[in-house]
Amino acid sequence: MSHTAEIIGVGTELLLGNVANTDAQDVSRALSELGINVYFHTVVGDNPERLKRAVGIARGRADIIITTGGLGPTFDDLTKQALADAFGKKLVYDEEQAEIIKGFFKDRARGMAMTENNLRQAMLPEGCVVFSNGCGTAPGCAFESGGTHVLMLPGPPRECRAMLEVCAVPYLKKLSQYEIRSHNIHIFGLGESAVEARLHELMESMENPTLAPYAKESEVMLRLTARARSESEAEGLMAPVLEQVKAALGDIIYGIDAQSLENRAVELLSAAGMTVAVAESCTGGLISKRLTDIPGSSEIFPGGIVAYGAPAKTSLLGVAPGTIAQYGAVSRETAVEMAQCARARFGADIGIGVTGIAGPGGDGSGLPPGTAFIALAHEAGAYCRAPSIFRADDRVRMRTFSACHAFDMLRRHLTGLPVEVAVF
Repeated sequence: MSHTAEIIGVGTELLLGNVANTDAQDVSRALSELGINVYFHTVVGDNPERLKRAVGIARGRADIIITTGGLGPTFDDLTKQALADAFGKKLVYDEEQAEIIKGFFKDRARGMAMTENNLRQAMLPEGCVVFSNGCGTAPGCAFESGGTHVLMLPGPPRECRAMLEVCAVPYLKKLSQYEIRSHNIHIFGLGESAVEARLHELMESMENPTLAPYAKESEVMLRLTARARSESEAEGLMAPVLEQVKAALGDIIYGIDAQSLENRAVELLSAAGMTVAVAESCTGGLISKRLTDIPGSSEIFPGGIVAYGAPAKTSLLGVAPGTIAQYGAVSRETAVEMAQCARARFGADIGIGVTGIAGPGGDGSGLPPGTAFIALAHEAGAYCRAPSIFRADDRVRMRTFSACHAFDMLRRHLTGLPVEVAVF
């Protein structure tokens, strides 16, 4: 049986835009991996009558209703009462959850006094499956009524994510006799429309497994998903499709179920026992930041320098003043020399140099905003890319793309692929 879910976010702060509804994103992602269809997201303020009406609508078009928020101790946390009323259930006091709440304040709240209204959180629908909250005080729950499964999760994103993973996903898995398995295919080098064009006939012909493209920040991801009675059967369904995708896209696929381009670069550097140093201008330290976000990156990253202006490029890095005078601070020659200087300064095996015009204004050189040069220097030579693909009014996007190009160049160099390739 195929299930359909509706997600209802509860909270006036969501309607006012004071808080982003990241809970819905997390829940939708989890449901997608379980093969549960999500056709509607609803947001309701802290009003019990409106919430009941929203639940009534959801009951007519979904057999799973998941709410987030409104489980706290204050007067406006009305989700449990509203849903209990909507499904004709009583709220009963759960002694075990009450003791857990008391223990939270005693052992983890660092002397914060527990007020009596906190025990309202121990009032739960009769006969429900209780979801204990490992990160806070508000328990969640699930129950079935008239063929509809109702799950209530807390609103704070950290609590919601933890309860979703530990409690809600196992509960939902029991509703189906099928296994849902997915592989994420990560791509850098083509946009979403170009990827879809290469795979259109394949995707259009598929029913199980399915293949769907997703535009991510600066890259594309394909999700290959199969539904079967066992994990091995699902993997068997996906294997030939995965090979077809690899054949169609080739080396622009940087990983299957990978975390990120920078993770892939760090993995390759670690496996080769090599190090990389960075000289950044327009990226403003973003490459170094993304590298050092990864645990263990100190083994492969001795350091980096942000040399934003031309004087810093010469004094901090050692770029020859004549190079900048002849070719400009934003040029292939300067980027290559920055990469070579970074490599020499830190005694690294590989150096990365990035210089560009982030916009929206120019630098007087006549080059358009959005121009970037990304160089990679190694023992035997250097490479440089000059992808002019950025919107002149989007500095964040330019920095992100420039950093991704640097990681992709690292990946290609370390795996013996062409580095100065035409991408995007």
